[in-house]
Amino acid sequence: MTSVFNLEGKVAFVTGSTRGIGWATAKTLVRHGATVILNGVHSQQLLDQRIDEIKKEFNVESNGFLFDVGSLDSVQKCYNEIFKRYKKLDILVNNAGILEDSLIGMITKENIEHTFSTNTTAVVYNLQFAARLMSRNMSGSIINISSLVGRVGNEGQVVYGCSKAAVIGITLSAARELAHKNIRVNAVAPGFINTDLIKPLSKEIYQQRLNSIKMKRIGQPEDVANTVLFLASDLSSYVTGQVIGVDGGMIM
Repeated sequence: MTSVFNLEGKVAFVTGSTRGIGWATAKTLVRHGATVILNGVHSQQLLDQRIDEIKKEFNVESNGFLFDVGSLDSVQKCYNEIFKRYKKLDILVNNAGILEDSLIGMITKENIEHTFSTNTTAVVYNLQFAARLMSRNMSGSIINISSLVGRVGNEGQVVYGCSKAAVIGITLSAARELAHKNIRVNAVAPGFINTDLIKPLSKEIYQQRLNSIKMKRIGQPEDVANTVLFLASDLSSYVTGQVIGVDGGMIM
């Protein structure tokens, strides 16, 4: 592995990694030498399919865990298994997330609880267990996927926006707390990215969002994955507590 992004010998766990940004990130990390553990929540069949795809494309071993990242018991069992199999963890990508739009006045208790469980509480759960494993080697990189909406807001996304803004707060506080252990914590804030989350948008809204991007193109999951790769690699060994926007100049 001659790449400057050499991750050979590194073990990475990517939550929500059976599709979209998570799947692109998992493949990118594997391509650069990491052993990647996948995670899904809805379909064991899809999770198994993704594991097989990695094995066939890259000729390496992979595995994954099907569980809800917002369940503390499930998260703990996952990290116990990671320790049993690998004895360490070098990279955590807190990617799992949901988007449920609700206008003010229509926001339900269930919407709030479900969104925060997946987008925010799960980040804290995974970060804590990952930090314990990383502390054993006094080294590690934690990358939390936030959102442009968590930085500037958006109509109809009060709950989603505050859940992703909280991820930024988690990142900044954890970076301060874990720096002395050489564990770096950073966040990536994607903008308008071509994933399943944008499929419900009308043509009018889609075009409005596209027009607001200075680079005049929609982002691809690989654009986010490549930024995660930088933060996971030793090239970012002196970078912590940062929020990196991947939005093509949507906000400047």
